[in-house]
Amino acid sequence: MLRDFFSKKKRYASIPSQEAKQDVPEGLMQKCPECHKIFYRKELIRNLNVCPHCGHHHKLNAYERIELLFDSDSFQEWDKHMVSTNPLGFPEYEQKLEKDRQKSDLNEAVVTGQASLNGFPTALAVMDARFRMGSMGSVVGEKITNAIEKARVEKLPFIIFTASGGARMQEGVLSLMQMGKTSVALQRLSAEGGLFISVMTHPTTGGVSASFASLGDFNFAEPGALIGFAGRRIIEQTIREKLPDDFQTAEFLLEHGQLDNVIHRHDLKSTLTTVLDIHSPRGEKS
Repeated sequence: MLRDFFSKKKRYASIPSQEAKQDVPEGLMQKCPECHKIFYRKELIRNLNVCPHCGHHHKLNAYERIELLFDSDSFQEWDKHMVSTNPLGFPEYEQKLEKDRQKSDLNEAVVTGQASLNGFPTALAVMDARFRMGSMGSVVGEKITNAIEKARVEKLPFIIFTASGGARMQEGVLSLMQMGKTSVALQRLSAEGGLFISVMTHPTTGGVSASFASLGDFNFAEPGALIGFAGRRIIEQTIREKLPDDFQTAEFLLEHGQLDNVIHRHDLKSTLTTVLDIHSPRGEKS
């Protein structure tokens, strides 16, 4: 009898079989890269893709961010058909573009269009790091410029959410030209009294951070976002000094006057609504 009792305990404590492991649905659980705690994927989604334990802001793709912030069924996309070519004949560039199209279900690294935010009509651009790390090539620059121009003509505020590794090396100087093109479009918008809100998410670097991302009437960022031009290693080797641990984080930039605010994702919609309300002519809300 005693032997039977212990044998049962041993059976219950045995390691699950490989078949049992395979019964766990893929994508059910997620591990936070910051605090390393594991939680249900549904719990993360309910919390706006913010870790419920440490507050780490997980990345959102372009359409997730639009669905999260803007009024239901109000989004009208612009220039979805635009795709990049290979103007410099860069080896295997077309294949890489096609791979990213299939992986992300996007034609390029930015989604532009018009939507309402708590009833306020806006023009918008949302960058998506899944496509070529959100890098800025000719099409990205053209789509953003077109969105700025439409905002100017239609008297709409313009909001951009940046997520980019910088200029796209496969397009060389054609990519760098987009820095000037988008900046000039924003100057025209500003000259006619248009409102531009820039929301920098992780990461916003290189030519994007050095052009349109930093030109907002309001420059906001999500907590912990990496924002900067050159990488830490390059800067340290150039100045021969050790940089602070929080260098190029949103919090560091806010402390040094380069941002207007760092806004938690839970508070972003209400903050944007307040800014739009303050800057909207009376009766403009739809």
